[in-house]
Amino acid sequence: MNDSLRGARIATFVYFSLCGTLMGTWVVNIPAVEERVGITHATLGGLLVLLGLGAFIGMQVAGRLTDRLGARVVVPATAVLCGAALVLPGLPRDPWTLGGALLVFGFCNGCLDVSMNAHAVHVEKAYGRPVMSAFHATFSVGGVLAALVGAATASAGLSPAAGMAAMGVLGIVIALVSARALLPATPTTADADPAEEVEHAPSADRRGIRGRIWILAALALMVMLCEGAANDWSALHLKDVLGAPASVAAFAYGTFAATMTIGRLLADRLVTRFGSMAILRYGATTAAVGITIVTVSPWIWTAFAGWALFGLGLSGCVPQLFSAAGHADPSAAGANVSRVAGLGYVGMLAGPAAIGWLTHLVALNHAFVLLILLCAITAVAAGILRTGSDRTPEPAHGTR
Repeated sequence: MNDSLRGARIATFVYFSLCGTLMGTWVVNIPAVEERVGITHATLGGLLVLLGLGAFIGMQVAGRLTDRLGARVVVPATAVLCGAALVLPGLPRDPWTLGGALLVFGFCNGCLDVSMNAHAVHVEKAYGRPVMSAFHATFSVGGVLAALVGAATASAGLSPAAGMAAMGVLGIVIALVSARALLPATPTTADADPAEEVEHAPSADRRGIRGRIWILAALALMVMLCEGAANDWSALHLKDVLGAPASVAAFAYGTFAATMTIGRLLADRLVTRFGSMAILRYGATTAAVGITIVTVSPWIWTAFAGWALFGLGLSGCVPQLFSAAGHADPSAAGANVSRVAGLGYVGMLAGPAAIGWLTHLVALNHAFVLLILLCAITAVAAGILRTGSDRTPEPAHGTR
């Protein structure tokens, strides 16, 4: 394996961790920002929609830019913008300004998310073996780092704006230092639209590629909806349904997040041995079993086991979908990843809302039946990864 490829992989780890850290820094400062602006939880929930909207738009823009200019240009540029925009939500004193700040920060974060995933696809193709899941694991590690830094800055008496600005500046420095190690991918010409290149392909191939991408996007929506639901409702489930103390209930999400991170660290080896289709199918099946245990369990300890299985099962699903989208058409990897990631992000945002709406009709644990159904559908549809060259990249010369 040559040094440049190893360096590119390390740099990709850095950018995934950086993206998770920047987003996590905002998340850990939400209570302080909410108090500073003087808004209710309901108003904050509405403003967070703007964060999601900005991210969705950014994903679509960055996908095409990455295909045209190359990830080596777009990834560090969007990381710098994301670091600079991090301070914005810490400055406002009224809801309108906060909404605008979240829209901008969401846009920059969405751009970074898609461009770094597109670069990860190129790294995986050069390696000739699965490496995507480990990148997604470091995104989760970035969230943990943000929590630790947030606690340190709060104990030091720094305001949210000061703490977020400091992390943003550090992020900019890291983004610039890591840029040179990225792969020098050859971008498409400025006049060539990846979508137009697909148009000139045989009609059967064109329909096949587009059809696969939208199926992958639909599966990403379902899987990430499940993730979003776990993020917001796992602790509340233990507290409200099983009567656990708040200090105990908080470990429900921690259990889910921990097994998801561990699963992603192991998933690449499993994909190499069993294939991406098996990871998606049996992962979704495991997640369905886990959330079923959560739904029917009357005991706290079995609920913890259920959330652990749910996180472990879901852990390898999204990386396989992103990887398959990127490899489906190398000339449009960014655009295809942006479609799958964008629809998946809609699912992530919709998950908590969907479960919340269902709780008006049924008990919270019964609302989780929706998650069981989505996992089952994903398992059945996993055959979309069975064929095609998107999951069998050619190893680059000298990488093995």
